[in-house]
Amino acid sequence: MAGFTVAIVGRPNVGKSTLFNRLIEQRKAIVDDVSGVTRDRQYGVAEWNGKTFNVIDTGGFVPHSDDVFEKEIRKQVVIAMQEANLILFLTDVTTGITDLDASMADILRRSDKPVITAVNKVDNPQRALDANEFYGMGLDPLFFLSSISGSGTGELLDEVTKYITDDLVVERPETEIPKIAIIGQPNVGKSSLLNALVGEERNIVSDIAGTTRDTIHTHYKLFQKDFMLIDTAGIRRKTKVHEDLEFYSVIRAIKAMDEADVCMLLLDAEKGLTGQDLSIFSLAARKGKGIVVLVNKWDLVEKETNTARDYEAMLKERFAPFTDVPILFTSVTEKQRIFKAIEIALDVYAARISKIPTSKLNDVMLKAIESYKPPVVRGNAIKIKYVTQLPTHTPTFAFFCNFPDDVKQPYKNYLENQLRSKFNFSGVPIRLFFRKK
Repeated sequence: MAGFTVAIVGRPNVGKSTLFNRLIEQRKAIVDDVSGVTRDRQYGVAEWNGKTFNVIDTGGFVPHSDDVFEKEIRKQVVIAMQEANLILFLTDVTTGITDLDASMADILRRSDKPVITAVNKVDNPQRALDANEFYGMGLDPLFFLSSISGSGTGELLDEVTKYITDDLVVERPETEIPKIAIIGQPNVGKSSLLNALVGEERNIVSDIAGTTRDTIHTHYKLFQKDFMLIDTAGIRRKTKVHEDLEFYSVIRAIKAMDEADVCMLLLDAEKGLTGQDLSIFSLAARKGKGIVVLVNKWDLVEKETNTARDYEAMLKERFAPFTDVPILFTSVTEKQRIFKAIEIALDVYAARISKIPTSKLNDVMLKAIESYKPPVVRGNAIKIKYVTQLPTHTPTFAFFCNFPDDVKQPYKNYLENQLRSKFNFSGVPIRLFFRKK
């Protein structure tokens, strides 16, 4: 998965979310095959011409009101310039160039990152003519499009993907040591967790500056095992003003995710699971990363007999359909179960890279298929003849059958559950494909 990140910036109501949805829809056919997918508004993964990249809709991070938030919007443009690989600046032909557009263009002209400007809502010849005024902002290249109908988005995507070079695609040698990222919202205890783990100074082998300047890789040895911890919290912000911006922490989490094999998602036990946590969880699942959930600050929660059991059931209900995830109740300050968390993360890593021998896979899965056959579709009996695991970073299985397009979601879920119950894939998203035999 490439770590290339595109941020869509622009003032409120120019259509950033519509364009965002349009870009990640390009991937719809693939995304819908993956368990644990939620359509979240703020960030997602797009694919075009065989290249994959992260897309962030900054509109989701600033409340809609032009005046008070002008400062916030400009601040976001500055952050996007620092953090994203490419900036997509969206304007609106129906309003022409506003003062806010002009001041954003002014900031973007000074960017050392590539900027692509798009004029939205160009859906008739008159508007195409009006859109020419945007050349006056001095930003090149300029694209005219309509996010609602999708016209012009293909040319825009062609331009975006020109910037995604092979060196940005993170290909991983299999011999690498496991990389575990600590992710979660601000103030859930990410830094404290890192410090508690680092507490045993002798465990650290070395600090290696990350491939991006804002993730720190710390090389550990624990339980006779080597691994890297990727921390996004441990970096001092260049300027204090950005500390409060959710957008900032989200970009950092996505970068850490791209570099990691396993993500440890920290939740605050008292606050419970927020929408943002769920978005981070589903994005990690969509990227095929291993996931371990740590409910931190558990020492502060009043407990009765089944508190942990009920809490876990509530989380799994929200995580559905991807519920086969290890959940640990931790207290970083009390050092409760934090080393257990690393142990489990290493188990998840081992499950994610495991390869099941084809003969064993067929023995087990063909029996499961025999005992519960796929439903008949349009009078056709679906026959699955053979299963094999594909050579990918995330466990992916191809089922060869006579009518691959007729296998419905409930049966796919049954097959996934069988794989999970017979082989250990706890915390690992798995993918199933059906091919013509």
